[in-house]
Amino acid sequence: MNHRSNVVIGILLVAGTCIGGGMLALPVLTSVTGFFPSLCVFVLCWLFMTGTGLLFLEITQWMHQEANIVSMAQRTLGRAGKIAAWALYLFLFYSLNIAYIVESGKIVVKFMNGGIPDWMGPILFLLLFAPCIIIPTALAGRINIMLMIGLVLSYLGFVVLGYRYIDFQLLTVADWSQSLKALPIAFTSFAYQGIIPTLVTYFHYDLKKARKAILIGGSIPFVAYAIWQGLIMGIIPIDGPNGLEEARQQDLNAIQPMIYFVDNLYVYGVGQAFAFFALVTSFLGVTLGLRDFLADGLNIKKSFLGKIGITALIFIPPLVIAAIYPHIFLITLEYAGGLGCALLLGLLPVLMVWRGRYHFHLKGTHQLFGGKWMIILLAIFVVFEVAQELLKIQGRLSF
Repeated sequence: MNHRSNVVIGILLVAGTCIGGGMLALPVLTSVTGFFPSLCVFVLCWLFMTGTGLLFLEITQWMHQEANIVSMAQRTLGRAGKIAAWALYLFLFYSLNIAYIVESGKIVVKFMNGGIPDWMGPILFLLLFAPCIIIPTALAGRINIMLMIGLVLSYLGFVVLGYRYIDFQLLTVADWSQSLKALPIAFTSFAYQGIIPTLVTYFHYDLKKARKAILIGGSIPFVAYAIWQGLIMGIIPIDGPNGLEEARQQDLNAIQPMIYFVDNLYVYGVGQAFAFFALVTSFLGVTLGLRDFLADGLNIKKSFLGKIGITALIFIPPLVIAAIYPHIFLITLEYAGGLGCALLLGLLPVLMVWRGRYHFHLKGTHQLFGGKWMIILLAIFVVFEVAQELLKIQGRLSF
């Protein structure tokens, strides 16, 4: 494999990790702010997450072998860091798992023309796709490749078919005072940092290649999101009957209201296909990652019986929650981004690099410019976002 194709695979790995089911929530959770304010928030989160991605890359220099986020935290922050990384990782991945199971179950119910009760949708979905974490990883990988092809083709088809229905006047609606509400889902949408140790190993610790994959691979989702955001928000109005704000209140994804504004069933059908592929590919990525994390962390052998046990740990708690609360797709993704991604993939690498550089004086090439001031700026940004999210949660609980 030549140098160029090698780097391209790394770029696609980063981009593919970002793009997924969170796209279905992007226009809905950011609708209140409008297209251009949400785009500015995307730029901020893209730059921030690129920065923390480079910090993770720097940390890999201090590890003597391939390491996950937990071992990185233990190396730089001690036992407290290890416990925090464990808790945040489980919170993030279980939140994402719940969200994808809930929304995928809705698609199953819709596919059955409402002929089954809502609680049965998630069960049927898991019966179809949960075995993918038991079968050999190579086979699961081939299945995922086919699903990724479907994801790309349905996205491109949706953009080509839907472009003619855009009302550009809708894209001028803006409420900058509400723009901070777009931060949580934007964090989720640019999350890929967990694969950086794997990326570095793939490149045989060639940090220049890994850096290029991070910078280019992290930029592709931004372009895809900008086009997607413009398409959805240019077709579906924010306010009014069946608008994006009503979709948010009813826990609908970005595709579902489109049937009321596009008189072309092909556009809606391709959009539904994209929703399916986006959810399933994200679901497989999250559950396979959670499988390996639990197997390593709990010392469970990846035998058939071991995988059965892990499968129960992965799916039974989210399935129970999905059955009890079938309308938490959007809010779960918001919490996953606003707390899980922000703390695990935002604040944690900032603290780890600060300790590694300036406390332990660990040797390695600095991957992010700006020295201490840049790290402090990143810390202020993520602490501000988490504080906003906690205030929002407090408001909901008091209500």
